[in-house]
Amino acid sequence: MAEPRTFRQFRFQPPPGATEILLVRHGESEAAVEGEAFPLVDGQGDPPLSADGHEQASRVAERLGAEQIDAIYVTTLQRTAQTAAPLAAHLGLVPRVEADLREVFLGEWEGGLFRQKVSDGDPIALEMFQRQAWDVIPGAEPGAEFSSRIRAGIERIAAAHPDQRVAVFSHGGSIGEVLHQATGSQPWAMNGSDNGAISHIVVLADRWILRRFNDTAHLQPGLTTRSEALT
Repeated sequence: MAEPRTFRQFRFQPPPGATEILLVRHGESEAAVEGEAFPLVDGQGDPPLSADGHEQASRVAERLGAEQIDAIYVTTLQRTAQTAAPLAAHLGLVPRVEADLREVFLGEWEGGLFRQKVSDGDPIALEMFQRQAWDVIPGAEPGAEFSSRIRAGIERIAAAHPDQRVAVFSHGGSIGEVLHQATGSQPWAMNGSDNGAISHIVVLADRWILRRFNDTAHLQPGLTTRSEALT
């Protein structure tokens, strides 16, 4: 008598033609100093990584260094390139620039002033959080434009890498917008990504699938990076 058929639980596999995108928030950048503006690139604050940020970048490289990654993307802002550098060196990949995944433009609060306004509880900052809208800030990028360019950046990457996995080093607001579009969540439901955290989406022509959000296992205290083990 034939044995009855058995059916294991389904395990997710990316559909044919899909692109897996690992979204990595840049490491912590240098602190803003009252009365001193960050250098600007195309009007946006461009601070370098802090010492902690460089350590986070090393831990990202340790975490992802053994994975199959076909391409690395960064934005026009140096904190993403600096965070990607250890992984790119380990994998022998040259990062590509996707300008549309840069951070939201903060208008009159660029150059580090945003941090001070939020810390001081500025009424506009409070309204911004209540409305979940960046463009409450004077001169900030309109929400529809931000949403459109973020989608365009992800779609370009996906079109260039069907059936591949790529690492995209981006920013907290930008990653939050990607995940909002993937899930249909409240606008800022996923704006809390930690520095150096990894999120994961699978992109198809007709839908984006969230697989992971704010993975920080590699950043936990007590973990030893390869660089520490060698010294």
